[in-house]
Amino acid sequence: MEKEKLFKNLIIVMIVIAVILAGVLAWIWIDRNGMIKELTFEKEGLTAQMIQLRDDYQVLTTNNDSLNAELGREKERVEQLIDRVQKTEATNRAKIREYEAELGTLRSIMRSYIHQIDSLNTLNVALREDVAMARSEARESRQRYDELKTTTDEYAKQVEVGSVVKGRGIVLTAINNSDKDTDRSNRTAKLKTCLNLIENSIAEKGPKNIFIRVKGPDGIVMTSSQEQVFSSEGAQMIYSAVREVDYQGNELEVCIFFDSSQSYVKGVYTVDVYTEESKLGSADLLLK
Repeated sequence: MEKEKLFKNLIIVMIVIAVILAGVLAWIWIDRNGMIKELTFEKEGLTAQMIQLRDDYQVLTTNNDSLNAELGREKERVEQLIDRVQKTEATNRAKIREYEAELGTLRSIMRSYIHQIDSLNTLNVALREDVAMARSEARESRQRYDELKTTTDEYAKQVEVGSVVKGRGIVLTAINNSDKDTDRSNRTAKLKTCLNLIENSIAEKGPKNIFIRVKGPDGIVMTSSQEQVFSSEGAQMIYSAVREVDYQGNELEVCIFFDSSQSYVKGVYTVDVYTEESKLGSADLLLK
């Protein structure tokens, strides 16, 4: 009887132990599955953060080639880290923690790049503003220069026009062999042209040639030689006679004589008076 009772008690103890072990194993299994799910979720979250970091690197662009090259290398590091995480078992907690630390480092690096890019963008904005201001100032300077040049050119033209010697009181008369005035063609020996050079303080001082062109009643310039040519206002013309005077800016009376080798005929004679700068005027004479 005692043996049977002892045997029964032993069986009961073994059953209790088996139940306890089953419970422990069940708890271990459940806990392990929970830990695996937690680690898997953590791995997936870590992978998602790395993918987001990679996407953030893709949108970072600058006009700086050197900085773009550095961004490309960091993006490649993120790609490699994503690949390593995906190949690592979720249960390898040590590796997961190592990848988390590396992700933190990569984020810090990205923040430094963002700061650099912001600084470059700020600098570029400032430079663009400086360039725009410089261009505006250059346009204003060019405008002021053009206005000043226009004013200066106008002044120069005024001075040039004002510096030209002008004449007044041009008179054409005929004189006989006794140097007396006459209006008879058959008594005329010479034609005399007199005028006054007007006072001009800004005109060029010194020797100045005064040319006359005498035209007969037929309208042809009377001259002793076809080689008597001068230039005035860019045009070449034949002259009848010329006289050099010393002009010093004061009013000066000038008379020029023309002695024709041909006899004078009845009609209207015209004289045009020139300097090398301009025409001084004209006068007519009627010979009977």
